[in-house]
Amino acid sequence: MRNAAFAVLSLSSFAVAEPVTIVALGDSLTAGYGLADQTQGFVPVLEGWLKAKGQDVAVQNAGVSGDTTAGGLARVGWALGPETDALIVTLGGNDLLRGIDPAASKANLDGILKEAAARKLPVLLVAMKAPGNFGPEYKAAFDAMYGELAAQYGALLADDFFAGLRAAGADPSDPASLAAFMQPDGLHPNPDGVKLIVEGLGPKVEELLAQVAP
Repeated sequence: MRNAAFAVLSLSSFAVAEPVTIVALGDSLTAGYGLADQTQGFVPVLEGWLKAKGQDVAVQNAGVSGDTTAGGLARVGWALGPETDALIVTLGGNDLLRGIDPAASKANLDGILKEAAARKLPVLLVAMKAPGNFGPEYKAAFDAMYGELAAQYGALLADDFFAGLRAAGADPSDPASLAAFMQPDGLHPNPDGVKLIVEGLGPKVEELLAQVAP
């Protein structure tokens, strides 16, 4: 009887096991802006990719279209619910579009990482690359801030959100090479582009999952 009771308890514990919950904090690239079918957005496609790799995971979409690093900092506290096990941060694209001082963007990202550190959450920081039209000093400061913050907080770093597109031969600075993977606005990926982005970032997210405490 004792062995039978133990077996029942073991099965019950297995049945109620919770998936690892990752919060994806970002902007329209995370939110799935412009896609008619939201199941083709970054978050659901990433979750499906991870599950296909055998990961028991739930990815929560905390992407808000138009959000800057300041917006991300303002809402990170309530975006990270008690069930959160890890955080992906993909912010900075709208800072670039607005020409925001990289020092301000860096300070906002610092605040986000500080909040995650206080909660002892592993973080994957996903970098954006500045175009050259703001000048070399702006580009150098913006591009460097992600690596500097990742090193400061011991976060994982994915050094280019669009790495999957580059691997497929597309160049984010060349609209013609991106056409097959982007929506007509030239800023947001279409379903094919999302798949490539996830393939590029997926291994880094697996590294993030490996840091989650059992």
